[in-house]
Amino acid sequence: MRLATWNVNSIRARVDRVTDWLLANDVDALCIQETKCKDEQFPFERFEEMGYEVAHVGYNQWNGVAIVSRIGIEDVEEHFPGQPGFAKDPEAEQVMEARAVSAVVGALEPSGPTTLWSLYIPNGRELTDRHYTYKLEWLRKLRDAAAGWLAEDPEVQMMLAGDWNVAPLDTDVWDPEFFVGKTHLSAPEREAFAALGETGFREITREFLPEPHTYTYWDYTRLSFPKDYGMRIDFAYLSPALADRVTGVSIDREERKGQGASDHVPVLLEVTD
Repeated sequence: MRLATWNVNSIRARVDRVTDWLLANDVDALCIQETKCKDEQFPFERFEEMGYEVAHVGYNQWNGVAIVSRIGIEDVEEHFPGQPGFAKDPEAEQVMEARAVSAVVGALEPSGPTTLWSLYIPNGRELTDRHYTYKLEWLRKLRDAAAGWLAEDPEVQMMLAGDWNVAPLDTDVWDPEFFVGKTHLSAPEREAFAALGETGFREITREFLPEPHTYTYWDYTRLSFPKDYGMRIDFAYLSPALADRVTGVSIDREERKGQGASDHVPVLLEVTD
């Protein structure tokens, strides 16, 4: 089984690249982030023509997450338990954003069903912004949900994958000094990210790609990609039962090249039956 995650930065703008990549890499299921469209705007037909089913959550032109699978999709959930919402005004209703979707895939596979979560963790914006505290709360609630899933079923096959908007190590960015006083590298963010590992879930990409400067994101400004001013912020936390089945992980840097590329690249997992 081949599982992947990719922040595509607008599915409508990059549907050709995404579908071509799925076919070229023989991917069974892909977690997508930043679709940037409402449900009715998602290009379902393009994926369905290829034999993929789609679960998508999108409320407006911001955020948006999806799962596409050619090994079935069942039991779709739009939010994880306790997922917080956000509004600029702390006194207003905290509106749920399109940042998490789950589906069970592979129910007929020899290894049995696997639950995938496609996650787009809040950016945080600035350390003094309410969006930053929202980000930390979002990660805390996700950690609580993950602990609950494992407590309920220690043998669950589950992947929490996506754009985490956290660089856990200094070597995950091109220049740590550039990020002093900014989000993504602050101690509370890193602690919240690491707390997922305390539940028993394992961040599998680091196990297979431990080397420094293995980036998954390059900004569109400052000639970031040619200069390799990158960040590693796309990860996959797996339940112990699923992590034990992973045989390889790769980051497809080639997908950052060429016209119309996303600022993120796909991360691909090889999973044995």
